[in-house]
Amino acid sequence: MAPTDLGKVFLVGAGPGDPELITLKGKRCLEAADVILFDELANRELLEFASSATELIYVGKKPGQHCSDQREIEALLIRHARQGKTVVRLKGGDPFVFGRGGEEALALSKAGIPYDVVPGISSAIAAPAYAGIPVTHRSLASSFAVVTGHKAAGDGIKWGELAAAVDTLVILMGLHNLDGIMKGLLSGGCPPERPVALIQSGTSTQQRVLAGTVATICTLAATANFQSPTLIVVSEAVRLRNQLDWFDTTMGEIPCSAQGLENGGAVLL
Repeated sequence: MAPTDLGKVFLVGAGPGDPELITLKGKRCLEAADVILFDELANRELLEFASSATELIYVGKKPGQHCSDQREIEALLIRHARQGKTVVRLKGGDPFVFGRGGEEALALSKAGIPYDVVPGISSAIAAPAYAGIPVTHRSLASSFAVVTGHKAAGDGIKWGELAAAVDTLVILMGLHNLDGIMKGLLSGGCPPERPVALIQSGTSTQQRVLAGTVATICTLAATANFQSPTLIVVSEAVRLRNQLDWFDTTMGEIPCSAQGLENGGAVLL
């Protein structure tokens, strides 16, 4: 097939959950798409930007439940592009932040398929912002790191060293390994009173937030029934939440009161 007969793939970041946080370029890609392959974490409202003739293909993954194998997804992208179609791969957050967008870009490159990457707002910064937690703050946090908490990928992470190296630690996909992560932080020398927040479905109307400390968050979470997607923030900046909680607190959120931190010897300011 001649290069001019090929379609093109757009690896588009859908943003963190709030559909209004998609970029203008991402919206234009959805409007022009012949085919959209979308993830579990991509807000379904974004599909309304597509034409009625657009083929919609769900390729989402849930913990322990994969609708499509990663290689199958890459094969679908290549196949549709070789048919001359405009293909959008709609991924939650940003394609290159734990979204396997790099793998898909490599597969497209090897197959000779043209592609663009359309960055999206990562939940790693957006969810804390909607929860009233700045990942950086001149007085409290001059650095931050984003890391996977997925058990298989995160087993080799030196949690204590990582927490000592940065002021704010944002952990994605770590809910099911919360106990192991907190134990890793404690055994690595992280202060047990360091504040921790869990943020479920950040930026959406289902957002829930629970605050505690490295020493107490597992006990608090045990009865809170948090579900994926939930990210973890370990930072002194969590203390600012009561002052900076600008997002509507009537959306089913677990109140982040002093209860969560007082058991760890700290009080939210």
